[in-house]
Amino acid sequence: MKNLTRILFLSFLLPLFAGAQPYKGGTSFIEYQRTFPRPEESFRKKEDTLRKQFAEKKLSWPAKYMYIRSFKYDSKLEVWVKNDVKDTYKLFKTYKVCALAGSLGPKRLEGDYQVPEGFYYINEFNPRSSYYLSLGLNYPNLSDLVLSDSLRPGGDIYIHGSCVTVGCIPLTDQQIDELYILAAHAKSQGQDYIPVHIFPIRYDVPKSINYLANLTKDDPSLKRFTDRLEDAFDYFEKK
Repeated sequence: MKNLTRILFLSFLLPLFAGAQPYKGGTSFIEYQRTFPRPEESFRKKEDTLRKQFAEKKLSWPAKYMYIRSFKYDSKLEVWVKNDVKDTYKLFKTYKVCALAGSLGPKRLEGDYQVPEGFYYINEFNPRSSYYLSLGLNYPNLSDLVLSDSLRPGGDIYIHGSCVTVGCIPLTDQQIDELYILAAHAKSQGQDYIPVHIFPIRYDVPKSINYLANLTKDDPSLKRFTDRLEDAFDYFEKK
C-alpha cells in the first residue's frame, strides 16, 4: 500500500513540475492542428478572444504550462497557467462541466460509466472527434492498473464537446474550443505531459465535504482513496 501511495503522489507531482522542451515535429504542433477543419475554425473564432482575456488578467500569452483540475460533484473544470517552471500557477478560467455519468468514486471496470478519479495527463488531441473536439487522458494510469479489473479496466476517457457523456468529462463546443487551443499551445511549446487531476469534490466546499463524508462513512477503502486525493488537493493549494 505504501508503494501504491508513492505511485499516486509521484503521478501527481511529476507532470506539474516537469520542464518543457519545444515540440520537435516537422512543423509546429499549432500549424499541424490547423490543418484540420475543426481546430482551424476554433483558432479563427477563439484565439483572439483568449489572447485578450489573458491580457485582462495580466497573463502572458500563450501559456507555456497548463494544469487542469476537475471536480465531479461540483461539476467544475479549472484551467491554471504559468510561463516558467519556477512560477506559481494562476487560475485562468473555470468551466462548467455540463453532464455527469456514474457517481463519486474511481473507475474500476469497463462499462461502469464512471468518470475516473486520480492523476492523469493529456495523451491525445483528436481533431475529428465524434464529440466535436476531444483531449484524451492516459486512463488507465499505473494506479488504475493495480486497482481496477485486470482484464477490463476500460479506456477511451476524454475531455470533449457536445455536452453528452458515458464516463468522460463533457463541455460545450464553445468551451472545448478554448481548452483545445490552450492545450495545443502548451503542447507546441513543449509541455508533453499536461496534467489533468480529477477529484470527487472540491475539498474546501462544506456542502461537498459533507456529501463525500456521508458517502464514504461505511466504505473504508473509498475513504482511504479519497483521503489521498485530498492530500494532493491540499498540496497544490499550499504550494
